[in-house]
Parts: sequence; C-alpha cells; structure tokens
Amino acid sequence: MSEVLRAVDRLRQAINRHDLDALAQCFDERAVLVAPDGIAESREEIASYYSQWLEAYPNMVITPQSVTMFGDTVAAEFTISGTHKGPLLFPGGDVLEATGRPILLRSCSFSTVEDGLILSHRLFYDQLEVASQIGGCLCFSDRP
Repeated sequence: MSEVLRAVDRLRQAINRHDLDALAQCFDERAVLVAPDGIAESREEIASYYSQWLEAYPNMVITPQSVTMFGDTVAAEFTISGTHKGPLLFPGGDVLEATGRPILLRSCSFSTVEDGLILSHRLFYDQLEVASQIGGCLCFSDRP
C-alpha cells in the first residue's frame, strides 16, 4: 500500500476506533477540512469536528465502498453508519438531541496527502439525507 493510501486508511481506522488522538495525528498541522457543515483549519479543529460526530453517533463506523488514488490525492466512496445517541449540531446553530434513530449515510471524500499526512480533506454528504434519517425535515424560516 502506498504512503498516500496508508494515510487515508489510518484516518478511517482512527475514526472506527473513535481514537481522536490518532485521528488528529493523521493530519498535517496546516491541514484544512471542508465539509457541508463547516470548515476546520488545523489539526485540532479537525479533531474537534470529528469529535462532534462521534458524540452524536457513538457507534459510528466508516465502511469503504471504493478507493482510487490520483498521484497525491485519494478519492474515497464510503458509508457512515451509526445510531443518533447524542447532540447533533446543524447548520445555523440548531442542536438536535438524540433521537435513537439509525443512519446509513452515503459519502465521499477527496484527501490530498503530503509527507504521509493529510493536508486537504474534502468531505461530501447530503445534509438532507442525514436530517430525514433522524426524523428531521426541510423547513424554511423567516430569519434574516
């Protein structure tokens, strides 16, 4: 396995073990994570981002579907499964308390690796799919 693939696989393993220290060590100090629900701009912010997911889904598991490497970048398609057992922060600042509902979320990411560490991690998933699986709905408010 190449150094590039190994870096992304270490991240998956750390997430599945719920090991935030190991997860943080997968990223370069200058790393940036861009996700549908926010941007994290350092190793510590990225670990904090993932800690929120692990709190909301304490039995969360990442299951790879396909992985492809292009030079120093890995494209991965995977599922995220778990049970909503903790607070989940939604865009706009709303927090949804535990619903006890399971999720199976289709996702993909593009990770650029430099010197064995992830430098850029772009995560894609459908926020409406998350909301609908845990009993939410699409609504519009009159907030400015």
